[in-house]
Amino acid sequence: MQHVLTMVMAGGVGERLHPLTRERAKPAVPFGGMYRIVDFTLSNCINSGCRRIQVLVQYKSHSLTRHIRTAWDIVHRELGEFIDVVPPQMRVSDNWYLGTADAIYQNLFLLEDDQPKQVLILSGDHIYKMNYQKMVLAHREHEADLTIAAIPVSIQEAHQFGVLQVDLSGRIVGFQEKPADPIPLPDDPQTCLASMGVYSFDKQVLRNAVLEDAECPNSSHDFGKDIIPKLVDSHRVYAYIFQDENKKEAFYWRDVGTIEAYWEANIDLVEVDPQFNLYDQEWPMRTNLPMLPPAKFVFASPGERFGVAVDSIVSPGCIISGGMVNRSVLAPAARVNSYAYVDESIVFAGASVGRYCQIRRAIIEKNVQLPEHTVIGHNLEEDARHFRVTPKGIVVVESAAPLTG
Repeated sequence: MQHVLTMVMAGGVGERLHPLTRERAKPAVPFGGMYRIVDFTLSNCINSGCRRIQVLVQYKSHSLTRHIRTAWDIVHRELGEFIDVVPPQMRVSDNWYLGTADAIYQNLFLLEDDQPKQVLILSGDHIYKMNYQKMVLAHREHEADLTIAAIPVSIQEAHQFGVLQVDLSGRIVGFQEKPADPIPLPDDPQTCLASMGVYSFDKQVLRNAVLEDAECPNSSHDFGKDIIPKLVDSHRVYAYIFQDENKKEAFYWRDVGTIEAYWEANIDLVEVDPQFNLYDQEWPMRTNLPMLPPAKFVFASPGERFGVAVDSIVSPGCIISGGMVNRSVLAPAARVNSYAYVDESIVFAGASVGRYCQIRRAIIEKNVQLPEHTVIGHNLEEDARHFRVTPKGIVVVESAAPLTG
């Protein structure tokens, strides 16, 4: 991977994750207790041997930038390795990034400085495990101009993705961006091939494509909508079928872009055999390890108060002080106080659940202090007066919400 430059798109607003993205970019949203969403893409990079990485940030990037600089200062610059954070710099226009292709266009100077043979373009807001080196090798074997990572999806789901049509050699012969009537695989009428938003470009092809796109007044400056359809007609564009390093029977690739998808992916982690394995030492997931003491469980008086967590993830610094936690994910330094019951919920860092609280199917934002006797998730009509409640009944309690016991 010596001649590959990796560019991670991490400027997304994440509107469907609001209010979790009110004060942070989508890639900076906590996930799985100790991680941020961007950690999974960056872990894939390091595990794949990608050590020359530019992270392009934009929307409310302070939290994300701080996390990357703290958690990912693990490469050796004296060996030519780097993980750099790149905000919009107005080098070629007065605009913020207008789309994914425009983000690359505004940072073409990075390609000129680095002079890679290939450029790997990744999204910073998906949860999955992938060895990008295998994809780059396939790109070179095909002598491709562009290779797109793809995953089979049902024809009912395909309208959410860019859909690829391929010939028997794997060359892409057609592309539909979020089609209402997706074209299935020729040998399986119920399955489509969906783009994962992971691209391997030859450097010069990428440079020429974004320069041409920048001159097009009607372009949305997006890879899926504008760049890829043109290249399919004029260049050697191949599909690379996703090889999952998660080592499960079914592929795992999640866009946790809605509150409900985010909640479901987190709660899945507490299963005895979760779909996504955080504990695989052959493909480690890295993050910033907080300087906190181990989690503590105190008080054991059955019939009175009992400090316990079952089928849950409990991060360092947490204190379960006479409360009960069931099928939940607790981020660092969260606290559950006496006689409280937390069920199927996600509690962010520094949040505290007061005595006698009853919390069900909720997401409690960072540093929220729930007063004693607070009840959430049991009367959704009442909850909706103060909090965001999703159609499936997930309640998001944010710092600014009015809280009463």
